[in-house]
Amino acid sequence: MIHARLPGPNSYNETAERGMMMIPPHLDFWARRIQLMVKPRRFEHVLRVAELAHQIALSNGLDADLAYEAGLLHDIARDISSTDLLKLAPPECPIDERHPLALHGRAGRVLLEYWGYNNEDVLYAVEEHTTGPSPDRPISAVVYIADVSEPGRNVNHHIREMAFDDLQGALDLAIGSKVRYLQGRGIEVHPRTMKVFNSLISSDR
Repeated sequence: MIHARLPGPNSYNETAERGMMMIPPHLDFWARRIQLMVKPRRFEHVLRVAELAHQIALSNGLDADLAYEAGLLHDIARDISSTDLLKLAPPECPIDERHPLALHGRAGRVLLEYWGYNNEDVLYAVEEHTTGPSPDRPISAVVYIADVSEPGRNVNHHIREMAFDDLQGALDLAIGSKVRYLQGRGIEVHPRTMKVFNSLISSDR
């Protein structure tokens, strides 16, 4: 599927060394593939998400290495064309048709499976990071929170800080804030996000 020459390891490790943890050697292949597929600024975002996911998972007693891996892979389909997104992940609702970018999580999962990747926790985290995690998928929750609150975004600092001590509370806040923000502006919320939101409300009762 990819025919271009992959970047050498020095190019991404130089980026990773900017005060960040080094990319584990066993993820070299994926790091080079991702760097080829996304814009430079997106790759820096990916590295920040991966590192923050690692830190949040570690603080919550979860598999930090798996969280890093999921964070590294989460945006693998983010910069491919709308046409290709629609082919990889057929729309499930009108929002998907109007805004194909919403499909890049599902499309990322499809690409990873095509290339032989098979860790279900990571695949779900990639798929769900655009719309919200399913219940009982903590790695998905970690990546979702890391994606919306990584330091480079300069927003959601309170969500990031809460996640180190209260992962569920941070997820409730992140999803709830998104839904209320969209609804307050008359913007339709993705059905998958509403499903997650309603599930969180039900579990709090």
